[in-house]
Amino acid sequence: MLLLAIDTSTTAITVALHDGSSVVAEETTLDARAHAEHLAPGIRAVLGAVSAEPGDVTDVVAGIGPGPFTGLRVGIVTARTYAFALGLPVRGLTSPDAIAHEAWRSGRRGDLLVATDARRKEVYAAAYALGDDGAVRTLDPFVARAADLAPELRGLPTAGRGPSLYPDSLPHATGPLDVSAGALADLAVRRLAGAPRPDGAQLQQVDAGGGFDGLEPLYLRRPDAAPAPPSAKSTLG
Repeated sequence: MLLLAIDTSTTAITVALHDGSSVVAEETTLDARAHAEHLAPGIRAVLGAVSAEPGDVTDVVAGIGPGPFTGLRVGIVTARTYAFALGLPVRGLTSPDAIAHEAWRSGRRGDLLVATDARRKEVYAAAYALGDDGAVRTLDPFVARAADLAPELRGLPTAGRGPSLYPDSLPHATGPLDVSAGALADLAVRRLAGAPRPDGAQLQQVDAGGGFDGLEPLYLRRPDAAPAPPSAKSTLG
């Protein structure tokens, strides 16, 4: 196995390779607005780090957000295209799950809030219970102003960049700050171990099921850019 993991849902443009036993390479660039420029070089870097060719990859996983429209789309489209070109299965995982998984791997236990930057003075938030067997999502991702989160959520230890952006509303900061593709890859491998591998060399996409979340991006709101409404002149025709 050589699993390629990609996530562009946060400030981190992050790529990793996992050989089924451990993460063997990871490359991360912090840049909230240049995902397309950094992602392909990151993939080349992790492949080069282990002297692998693109065709050596056996599986692809992408973080599906939530995240800002453009950056999130870059990661998912890149994962789909890579997998399609090589006839590989491609799967999606909810990106905050990787942040919670990394916190769990670092030894944290108990309740955890993940709050990442949604811009517009808002956060993408999701809640988790971290037990001995892993991180379980207890509240699905949603978007809101940090100050408008329920008091019981604002009182939780909080990973992601939300606490640094809104310290008055989210005072209990903890790591990690961003998605790590290494954590995403490790989570994917763990879920693959408990899920049947799809049959057929031509299978190129696996939908939700077996612990995965499909490949539909979690935008949670409309993109900032939208087509202009037709003018009165054009409608009079």
